[in-house]
Amino acid sequence: MIMMAKKQDVRIPNYNISVVGLSGTEKEKGQCGVGKSCFCNRFVRPKADEFHLDHTSVLSTSDFGGRVVNNDHFLYWGEVGRTVEEGVECRIHVVEQTEFIDDQTFQPHRSTALQPYIKRAAATKLASAEKLMYICTDQLGLEQDFEQKQMPEGKLLIDGFLLCIDVSRGMNRNFEDQLKFITNLYNQIIKTKKPIVVVLTKCDEGVERYIREAHSFAMTKKNLQVVETSARSNVNVELAFTTLVQLIDKGRSRPKIIPYYEALKQQSQLIANAKDKYEYIISQCVIHYNESWANAARKMNTKSEFQEYVHLEGTQKARKLFLQHVLMLKERHIDHLKNKYLNRLVLALDALFPDLNEIENLNWSVAQQRLKTKHEFPAWFVVLSETPWDKTDHIDKIDDNRIPFDLLAGKCAEDQFKKHLEKLKNDRKRDEMRRAFKENLSSSPFITPGKPWEEARSFVMNEEFYQWLQEQEYQDIYSRHQREIIDKAKDQFQELLLEYSELFYELELDAKPSKEKMGLIQDVLGDEQRFKALQKLQAERDALVLKHIHFVYHPTKETCPNSQNCIDSKVEQLLAAKFYRSSDRSHLNSHSDSNADKLNLVLLGKDGLAHELANEIRVLCTDDKYVLEGKMYELSLRPIEGNVKHRVNSFQTPTFQPHGCLCLYNSKESLYYIKESLEKLKESTLDRRDNHLAQLPLTLVLAYKRESGGETLQTLRNHGQQLANKLQCLFVDVTSHSVSSGRNFSELQINQALKGLLDTMKRNLNLVSLSPSIKDLTDADLRIVMCLMCGDMFGVDEVLLSIIQPHFCSSLQPGNSNSVMLELAIGAMRKRIELSILSYHSSFNIRKNQLVHGYIIFYLARRKASLAMLRAFLSDVQDIIPIQLVAVNDGAEVSESDVTRDQLEEGQEIAQEICGKFVKIAGGQSVQHNVDIFAPFFRDAAEKKIIVEASHMYDNAAEACSNTEDVFGFSPRPSSPLNNSNCFDYDEDIEGPPPYVALRDETSAIPAIKDSKLSMDLEGNENYLLSCSLGSFERLTNKVPPPVKPKPMVHFDKLMKKMDSSEGKEPGSKEMQRKPSTVSWAPSDDGSFTSDYAEPIDTLVRPRGDEENIYSVPHDSTQGKIITIRNSISAKSQSNGSGNGSDSEMDISSLERQRKLSSVSKPSLYRERSKKLGRFASYRTSLSVGSDDELGSLSSQKKAEAELPKGDNTTNTYETDGDESKRGKLLRSLRRPTSRKPKTKQRPSISKSTWESNYFGVPLTSVVTVEKPIPIFIEKCIDFIDSTGLGTEGLYRVSGNKSEMESLQRQFDQDHSLVLQEKDYAVNTIAGAMKSFFSELPEPLVPYNAQVELVDVSKTPDKELRLNALKEVLKKFPKENYELFKYVITHLNKVSQNCKLNLMNSENLSICFWPTLMRPDFQTMDALTATRTYQTIIEVFIHQCPFFFYDRPLVELISAIPSSPTTNTAFQCPSPVAMIPSPPQSPPPTP
Repeated sequence: MIMMAKKQDVRIPNYNISVVGLSGTEKEKGQCGVGKSCFCNRFVRPKADEFHLDHTSVLSTSDFGGRVVNNDHFLYWGEVGRTVEEGVECRIHVVEQTEFIDDQTFQPHRSTALQPYIKRAAATKLASAEKLMYICTDQLGLEQDFEQKQMPEGKLLIDGFLLCIDVSRGMNRNFEDQLKFITNLYNQIIKTKKPIVVVLTKCDEGVERYIREAHSFAMTKKNLQVVETSARSNVNVELAFTTLVQLIDKGRSRPKIIPYYEALKQQSQLIANAKDKYEYIISQCVIHYNESWANAARKMNTKSEFQEYVHLEGTQKARKLFLQHVLMLKERHIDHLKNKYLNRLVLALDALFPDLNEIENLNWSVAQQRLKTKHEFPAWFVVLSETPWDKTDHIDKIDDNRIPFDLLAGKCAEDQFKKHLEKLKNDRKRDEMRRAFKENLSSSPFITPGKPWEEARSFVMNEEFYQWLQEQEYQDIYSRHQREIIDKAKDQFQELLLEYSELFYELELDAKPSKEKMGLIQDVLGDEQRFKALQKLQAERDALVLKHIHFVYHPTKETCPNSQNCIDSKVEQLLAAKFYRSSDRSHLNSHSDSNADKLNLVLLGKDGLAHELANEIRVLCTDDKYVLEGKMYELSLRPIEGNVKHRVNSFQTPTFQPHGCLCLYNSKESLYYIKESLEKLKESTLDRRDNHLAQLPLTLVLAYKRESGGETLQTLRNHGQQLANKLQCLFVDVTSHSVSSGRNFSELQINQALKGLLDTMKRNLNLVSLSPSIKDLTDADLRIVMCLMCGDMFGVDEVLLSIIQPHFCSSLQPGNSNSVMLELAIGAMRKRIELSILSYHSSFNIRKNQLVHGYIIFYLARRKASLAMLRAFLSDVQDIIPIQLVAVNDGAEVSESDVTRDQLEEGQEIAQEICGKFVKIAGGQSVQHNVDIFAPFFRDAAEKKIIVEASHMYDNAAEACSNTEDVFGFSPRPSSPLNNSNCFDYDEDIEGPPPYVALRDETSAIPAIKDSKLSMDLEGNENYLLSCSLGSFERLTNKVPPPVKPKPMVHFDKLMKKMDSSEGKEPGSKEMQRKPSTVSWAPSDDGSFTSDYAEPIDTLVRPRGDEENIYSVPHDSTQGKIITIRNSISAKSQSNGSGNGSDSEMDISSLERQRKLSSVSKPSLYRERSKKLGRFASYRTSLSVGSDDELGSLSSQKKAEAELPKGDNTTNTYETDGDESKRGKLLRSLRRPTSRKPKTKQRPSISKSTWESNYFGVPLTSVVTVEKPIPIFIEKCIDFIDSTGLGTEGLYRVSGNKSEMESLQRQFDQDHSLVLQEKDYAVNTIAGAMKSFFSELPEPLVPYNAQVELVDVSKTPDKELRLNALKEVLKKFPKENYELFKYVITHLNKVSQNCKLNLMNSENLSICFWPTLMRPDFQTMDALTATRTYQTIIEVFIHQCPFFFYDRPLVELISAIPSSPTTNTAFQCPSPVAMIPSPPQSPPPTP
């Protein structure tokens, strides 16, 4: 309590200080004072705005008598608070002793004290009643306008004195006189015994000598403290008062005096820092040159940086800096505008003076006047009423880009004009040099396609343009020229290949031609100049040859050399435009409801896309009926835009069973929604037996998005194509067509999307009949094919439009986009003629397989390739089929060239030799005449209809009766893989397979056909054999392979009887239609191993077909690169010997069959009737058929197959038990050549450096022992996967990172005690490294000799005997191989038990592991044919692991033929009850 009381009694000390110095009249002190008032002002009011330099001592009598002066010769400056040493606060009263002069007499005013200044100044007691505080001179007489603060009442006791000495060069004042005055004053003050501090004022203007003398004075007076100050610069003012206060208070330490220049430096630094901060604040707050000081000060007033600078330097200086900043902004803005105008002047001159001839001889002043005459002048320039432009308000018009015309008067504008003039001259010169260079290249015989610039440079080095142009310009021009001549040479070479079409078709080339055939092609074409033109581009030339071979073997719209002008595409577009809008509406009204097929479609989309498409489709429907390609469908739509797991968004409802789904997207978000929804749908159907939703046909549609840029659209297209590949569905891009404003879909686009989905449904769900019914086929009296050559440059549209006139032509046939129905009078009757308008390459596909009553063959007379394709096509046409040759000339009035004349004559000769019709028409011939000229041909076709149909039935019967099927001997061209631009699966393709869906088992598909309303009723069909042979022209341009049906077992004896009884009757007559035909289907054994050859190593990512044809095509983006393509081909009839058809069929011997066939005379070919046809026919028999990889020639292969036992009908060639030669042949095909003892092989490394391992790639016996039969690396990998990775989706299917796999193997090679759980490796990396271990073994884990035995015993029909035989073969494995194989299979069995999590059942695991464990040599055809068997053997080992290795009972097999892992099927996992417990980390060796 006492201490608190003491603290409360403590008062703030008060100090009264008197400031004295030289004062008096002008005679005594000179023209100015010594700076006492400024000194006091700076201390009492330190703010710069409150500091005044002018303080006069000459006053009027009234001012002297005012309350501020109060008739006293001293001023009271007021009271201030300060913090001195150690934070102690004090109050200081400041009094200035001076002498006021009367402004009239210029003598000191009389006051109450009549003492001289020296005595008054030394006074220690001051009193003045009601005296006010002095602020500035302006206060005098206007005291009421300023703060009024009175001097303390009573006497003010002075505690100390500040003795001021002016060290500046004062006017009319002698420093020595001042020093004498100061000495006398000091002597008077010292008597008061009060502390004194000498203050040197005006040191900023101080004289060095005066300063030294002042210090000398102080030294002689008992070491007075001297403080050098400057009130103007605010230097050491505070220090002077603080020093005196510390002297007054004896208890304080001795003050530290700072020299003036050091203090000035500190003050200057303080001001500089404050200025920098203030300028930064200005730059942040003031960004426009039109900003006012008032607004800027208001915005900056709260900033401490602004306040500090104003405190130190004052508002005026702050405003000055602001104005400087604003001026800088304005100048910068003007400079920016000037540069912008000058840059725009360059564009203006380019636009207004583009021609050098106009301004070449003009000076700038004349050019300016010429500018004003230009029509576009107001758009580029503005003429201001006031000048110069930078002083007007035009600079504030930011949006006005027009150039002030007075700017052109400056030198900068003139310089721009000169640069423009020089640029035009240079451009003209460069253009001349470029033209000269280009002309030189075009005329030079040394510049050939493919010649590099380095070689061509020498031919132009001496020319003028070579010295004038830049190197890059040469290269650009030369590159463009090379592209032009290369493209031209390629086009000419392609035309050459087409001119030799007969050669390619006579050679019967397959997709992988032999070296012998390729050499023959090169020999035949070698002398042609167009062949030699690509001498330096041999790789590209070879690629073109291979590409053409691929076209011959696989003719589609996409592989057509003239794909942009393919006849098939043109016909489709023309017929669609002709009949779509009109005929579809009429069909809709004419069809009855009973003929409409009901389709339930799900529309899956986001952000309103599904409902928008649903509305668009409903607009196009009439009573919910939609016509597509002449067929009416009753559509039921279900738009879904939410979470498909919710019941309201379910695909299936009690009243809605979906048949297909259109997936719509127009952004990454909507595409992700599609993917997520389909994954949820798949998850929801995994555990359900009825999983048809997982196999629901899909079509992915990219909708139009107006705000999407080109790059975004391409990205969406790529992502959609990738997802479609993974989903194995069709991808439809509708954004390539124009869409009206405000819509995302057009009518044609909706038609395209529905057609694509319908095609998929035809293949997968049997919802729609796959071909026209028998009634549809018999509706046409004649079936005529019109062939046109792709790329023929004549009026194809005119020719077609002349055929499809509405008065005799009806709409499209259902499902056939290249056909029309003609109703013409032939003889006395009107006939219905189905006319299919096709390209030659599409016609090749139907020449031998489809029933055609006649061909109308067009060719362009002036094009050799057109006639060559005609000859190639006509060579293999039967000579009983009527032919109409049509030669098209460019115009009737145009004079014919030699080539045209020769080809017209040759066409006439061919027509005469084959007894065909010939007509020549011009491109612009009248419409009606083009139809009338075919009338004789139609009559001929009608007359020969019966014999043509009989011959066609004979050919099909002979083919169906053949009981020896050659797996590799069939010709691909008659039934080549049909058009699908997305079906190619390149080896390097990381995406999913082509959009094919795995075909169902035909034995289960037949009932579905019977029940389907849209399918063809097979029962009671009396002409089914004929319908199979006729088919539909729809397959000609199908974009997907047709569904595979087993080949019917035809009863040949009944067929021959039918043919005999049908002579003299039309095939379409009732008698013939009612004759039954027996069709039997080959049975299949679910429990047996099939003998089909399956897909190679990458089976996992492609849908499984029954067979696979492997062929090669050139890749356009590479030179000479061959890419392997796998394409599903229709499967042959499958049997394992248990079912070979009916008994009646087997009763007919081969000899009888041949005798019956020979009794029917077969027509010959037109090649035998015309010398103009078949000029390369000799090559057909002189060369062996087949590719280099096939085993021997076709004839030898057939001969070898003929020696096989006839009792087995399977497609496996090696199935005769006990045949050691065949067994050895298979063993040799499996075993990789090893002529010497295996040694450690050098591993290829991912990195550049090489790495030789002592563990990986060495024989198995080197890494195992009797005590440790399992390699420690395999043991660690399986232990890691069992503990952490059994639930990983796609385990062993998804590849791991190769670099990480190699890193793992490197680390293990260095340290076998490596703990995988401590490393940051992904599960797929560990799994991949484990598979790599087996791949790098010198010999496969399953020995080659054991593989042969496994294949043999797998053919055992009885299931139990087969499994026991396989078990016995396992016991013959080498001990180390058996133990490791058992360990791995046990692990894979455990993985398959978790297939609901990892989606890897035993089938999928076998697909991934059989190539690793068995490693056959895929370079032989024998190994390829057995690949399916290998995979099935490994699958059985995994599935029946408890039986094979742990003597447990058999597990029920899921399926003998597992489904493809990529199809949406529900996984069937093995039951855990039947499985064995997890194997030990190191199983004991088998005794």
